[in-house]
Amino acid sequence: MPGQSQLFPDHEPTVLPPPQGGPTETRRAVAPVWLQRLSLFVLVLFCVYLGVLVMLLPWWTRVWDHNLFIQSHPALATFLHNGAVRGVVSGLGLLDIWIGISEAVHYRDYRG
Repeated sequence: MPGQSQLFPDHEPTVLPPPQGGPTETRRAVAPVWLQRLSLFVLVLFCVYLGVLVMLLPWWTRVWDHNLFIQSHPALATFLHNGAVRGVVSGLGLLDIWIGISEAVHYRDYRG
């Protein structure tokens, strides 16, 4: 059709050579410090909250043992009622808490 542009043009795109001179610094956009700190706070709060929930949930029998989904799948129920599986799930919760605290301890502001 004459009014439409071509999807694949016939010529190759031109590539500009890099500028000649000294070392080139690439600057990237940096978020404001208050936004960096707010995102760190939200991340740490989320990790610690989720970690505590995952750590304590396997030992809360009303939720873990008397769950309608688990009771409808007997093979899954025997696997999830094993103490080692509960320990692994609690360990993942502790790992999540560790990640949140580690992010808070090793935080640095990036100022541009």
